[in-house]
Amino acid sequence: MNKQSIVEAVHEKLGGTKVSAEQAVETVIETITNGLKKEGEVSIAGLGIFSVNTRAARTARNPRTGETIKVAAMKVPKFRAAKALKDAVK
Repeated sequence: MNKQSIVEAVHEKLGGTKVSAEQAVETVIETITNGLKKEGEVSIAGLGIFSVNTRAARTARNPRTGETIKVAAMKVPKFRAAKALKDAVK
């Protein structure tokens, strides 16, 4: 399943135009992204918790040349599934 499949499902469920369904899906994604940027955590009941995790700086190797490089610390998104989602997938 991809984003277009989700748009199709929203369009079938709500009716209206495909453009409005696509805007609804875009709004949800944008809201989650903005929530992670501002607050660092977005919780959706029955789905899970999106959060921001800090990855420490480290040294790595370039597999092509074998040269060691420094990778800076960065923030990465993380998702923890809710119990309802875990049970539904079983």
